Parts: sequence; C-alpha cells; structure tokens
Amino acid sequence: MSKPVDVSGLLAQIPKPGKGLPPVHLWDTAFCGDIDMRIARDGTWYYMGTPIGRKPMVKLFSTIIRRDGDDYFLITPVEKVGIKVDDAPFVAVTLEVEGEGEQQVLRFTTNVDEQFELDREHPLRVVIDPVTQEPSPYVRVRRNLEALIHRNVFYQLVGMAQTLVIDGQPWLGVWSNGEFFPIAPAPAG
Repeated sequence: MSKPVDVSGLLAQIPKPGKGLPPVHLWDTAFCGDIDMRIARDGTWYYMGTPIGRKPMVKLFSTIIRRDGDDYFLITPVEKVGIKVDDAPFVAVTLEVEGEGEQQVLRFTTNVDEQFELDREHPLRVVIDPVTQEPSPYVRVRRNLEALIHRNVFYQLVGMAQTLVIDGQPWLGVWSNGEFFPIAPAPAG
C-alpha cells in the first residue's frame, strides 16, 4: 500500500547536479515504503494520480531511479521508496544516424533528454507478444534500466534494417558501433 511521502523531502536529498549520474547502484539505503508515483508506458510520470508537468522535476527524479529485480525505486543516500513502472522507466523518442553500413552509429535520446549510442553497453532487444505478435523494442539506458523505443523510432530502425546470417539463419537488424543488433528473423523468400 502506498503511503503519503513528502516529495519535497525526497527532492532535498537528491545530490546536486555535477558530472555524471548519482551512484545509486552503490547506495545501500533502508527501504522506507512505497509512494504513489507511477511511470506510464508512454513515459509520463504521475504523482498521486496527477501527471508531473514540470520536466526538470521528472529529469531530476530520473537520475535517482534504480531497479532491483522486478521492482523500481527512487533512492537517495538516506531514503529508498518504491514506485510503479508500467513497462520501462524511459522512452527512446528520437534517433540520430551517423555514417552507414557497419560504420554506422545510432544515437538515441530519451524522454528525459538522456543520450547514448547503441553499442555493447546499450544493446537492443525486441520482445514479441505471443498473442498479438506485436513487437516491443527496448534499449538499455544504464545498468538494468531500459527505454521502450517509441513506435516512430522503431519504424525508423526497421526502415534501415539489413540482413545478416547468424548461426545459419538470416536476421534483420541494424549496425551501430561495429556491432549488429538483431531485430527479427528475416522473412522467408
């Protein structure tokens, strides 16, 4: 059950911006309970059922999110509170392409303006719904946190897909930073 927590108190504990992200993976903070905060599948953050309309606040919260197992938390050096995430905590909303072929570099930007390149540290994965056969594409943003790739961005990826034979099977995928990232088996014929 969610309990009321003073979000301003949580905000006051967030380390001041500097170089890089706070080392949330190193903090062994005691769990304080769940708060009524949710990240919807479209990347909208809600507090007590109301969208958080201030992007700087959302960006600040996004720097202190951590995933432990299947659970998500906002964590500071002195407080750890559970939040609900409907799918992924981020959405990849734009894609920039530099170069072409195997030399191509793909750069994503998330809904909180975090940028990163598709590479070994930030791999692509596509989950196919067994009932609807709809793909849900994801890219790792940091550690074990992913971004759902927005449908328009995914169409952009599919539009530049190439075929590569992997273990005897042709796959559609994209190149970035010298690595091939499979999207789906290539259609027969």
